Amino acid sequence: MSPLSFLAVLLCLASVFGLLNRRFLRLPGTIGLTVVALVASLFAIGLGDLFPWLNLRLALQDILGIRELPDTLLNGVLCFLLFAGTLQVDVSALWSRKITVFLLATAAVVIATVLFGLGIYAAFALAGVGMPFSWALVLGAILAPTDPVAVSAILARVGLSKQLQAIMAGESLFNDGVAVVLFQAALAYATGKQPTFGSIGLDFLREMGGGVIVGAASGWIAYLAMKRIDEYPLEITISLALASGSYALANALGASGPIAVVLAGLLIGSRGRRKAMSEETRRNLALFWSVIDEILNSLLFLLIGFEMLGLARLGSSTLLVMAFAIPLSLAVRAASIVGTALWLHARNPNRWPAIAILTWGGLRGGVSVALALSTGSSEWKSELLAICYAVVVFSIVVQGLTLQRVVGLTHFKDQVR
Repeated sequence: MSPLSFLAVLLCLASVFGLLNRRFLRLPGTIGLTVVALVASLFAIGLGDLFPWLNLRLALQDILGIRELPDTLLNGVLCFLLFAGTLQVDVSALWSRKITVFLLATAAVVIATVLFGLGIYAAFALAGVGMPFSWALVLGAILAPTDPVAVSAILARVGLSKQLQAIMAGESLFNDGVAVVLFQAALAYATGKQPTFGSIGLDFLREMGGGVIVGAASGWIAYLAMKRIDEYPLEITISLALASGSYALANALGASGPIAVVLAGLLIGSRGRRKAMSEETRRNLALFWSVIDEILNSLLFLLIGFEMLGLARLGSSTLLVMAFAIPLSLAVRAASIVGTALWLHARNPNRWPAIAILTWGGLRGGVSVALALSTGSSEWKSELLAICYAVVVFSIVVQGLTLQRVVGLTHFKDQVR
């Protein structure tokens, strides 16, 4: 299928499923698309079981391009979604919580990887399945990061204080680079290679440091270009070039594309808006990127809903571990937050409500699915995908729909220190 045909199919499905959601379910857009696509996937699987000669599952996988989802997510859609997300971040609030964000985006990801790996390894052992601990660590790295796309899609309607919104958004924007390095190290270990702490450290420095340098440099160049003109179509074009170019350049240099595009977006969204844009440009730029964000979010969550088509038939032991993985992911999320950021807020009376919100609001999404699909032809790929998919769907649908209620139940106050 050509890229144009692939895009046309996705846009048609997103439009039809969006109308169905608006007419019958009335769920928030991205969540509704995930639910409708999930139901459609289950229907297609059931129809394929009744009429196996149709080969319906494989046919739909080819039509929907699901087999190419990792590249679509990691090298296409993600750079634009991250850039759109950074334009909505309150940089001053983010800077005021910089230590908390840094710890949650680095140390908390490492803790979550190890704890989830230990828990899922024990769960498979109790279910009578001998998954190697190395592959359990791979799964831990897959599900450790919160997803910037899923988080940004929910935060806008929850009504949190600016400080807590900044922590949640900042963590989700910056933790991808750490998670990718951990995932690559765990995958190398699981496939027989022996990465050392030194090599992992060098990879981390290259990914993070290189991403910061590329993002800051490209963002500054774009800022200077915008400052010298006042023509919003050209400035929007520059922002598109910045989002895709900084991401592609960082990846080509072995650095973190997500970190690069986040740094560039933060620079344009703060200093660029204040000093390099007219009011007309600010208004049109915000409108343009909000439309891009809405369309790409719809396509991404539609694809996540259809991922069920890619799962093989699962045994009862895997189903049990899938059920266990959901509360385990929440417990691990809470432990990683307490273990890294609690000491910063030990005297704050709102610390426990904030931890509850950060735990329940730590949504997983397309990045985790893309990493799970990037594990090659491993014999454990079906189990990794199944558990990843269970956690992601629960996260998007259940946690996403109930986060506002959790915020209300905690009686969380606006002053977050």
